[in-house]
Amino acid sequence: MKSRAPQIRLLILFVLSACLIAFGPFGKAEDQPLKDPLKAAIVPFKLLKTGHMTVEAKINDKGPYTLIFDTGAPINLLNNKVAKEAELLKGKAPIFFAPYGSKGDVKIKKLEVGQGIAADVQAAVMDHPTVSLISKHLGPIEGIVGFPFFARYKMTVDYRDQTLTLEPGTFQPPDVMKEMVKGLFGAEGNSKDGFKVVPSGALLGLVPGENGNDGSGLLVDAVKEGSPAAKAGVVVGDRLISLNDRWTDSTTDLILASSYLKPGIPVPLEISRAGKKMKLRVTPAGGF
Repeated sequence: MKSRAPQIRLLILFVLSACLIAFGPFGKAEDQPLKDPLKAAIVPFKLLKTGHMTVEAKINDKGPYTLIFDTGAPINLLNNKVAKEAELLKGKAPIFFAPYGSKGDVKIKKLEVGQGIAADVQAAVMDHPTVSLISKHLGPIEGIVGFPFFARYKMTVDYRDQTLTLEPGTFQPPDVMKEMVKGLFGAEGNSKDGFKVVPSGALLGLVPGENGNDGSGLLVDAVKEGSPAAKAGVVVGDRLISLNDRWTDSTTDLILASSYLKPGIPVPLEISRAGKKMKLRVTPAGGF
C-alpha cells in the first residue's frame, strides 16, 4: 500500500500558501486596509451614420436628452430647449450664439450620463449649426458631452458592444476653454504671439463657406433661423459682396467688416443670388 505522506505534505503547503496570501505573513486579513472603490458606470451609446456617439443624459434631473459624446470637445454644449427646461438661463432670452465666457456660459448642478454623475459642470448654451443639422436628419440631438464631464473618469470605449465604461477618478478637469481664451487673447485684445485678434462688434447669424474670387463674394453655407441675416433676407447659397460698404470676399474680410458694426444699427449688405446682385439692410445683434 502506498504512503499518503507526499499528498498530505502538498495539502499542508497549499493551505499554508493560501493563508499567507489571505492574511499576509504577520497579520490577519482584517488588519489590512480594504479598498472600496465606487462602481464603474456602464453607459450604452449609439453610433450614428456620421460616426458620432450619442448617449442619454439628464441635466439637473430633467430629461433624458440625447447628446453627442465627443472626446474631442473642450466644452459641454446644450441647446436652448434643454437650457430652458433645466432652468439654466434664469429668465434670459434664448441665445442663438454666445461666445464662451459671455451670457451663454452656464453651470450644470448635476449632469448624469447613465450612472456617471458629475456636479457643478461648466457648459455653453447655443443652438450649434452642426448639431442642429445632425439633429434634423438623425435626431433629436440636444447638445454635446465633452471634456468637463468625461475627464473626471478613466474611460474605456467598447465599439463592439457599444458601451462606455466610466471608472471614477480623482482628476478635476480645469476650465479648458478659459485657458484657450487666455492663450488667444493677451492684454488689450492681442495674442501673446503678437497677432491681432479682431473681436466681433456685432453678429449676423450666418455661417460663411468658401471664399470668393475677384469680387464674387463669400459663400453663405448656413443662416440661423430668426437671426439678423435671416430677417434681412439672406439665404443659403447667397454670396456676400459687401457689408457696410466693405468688401467681403473672404472670412477674414467678413470678420473685419463685422468688427466695425454696432448692435441695433442697420447697415447695407450687398449679396449676389443666382448671378444677380441685390442690396439688403441688416440690423446686427450684440457680439462680445
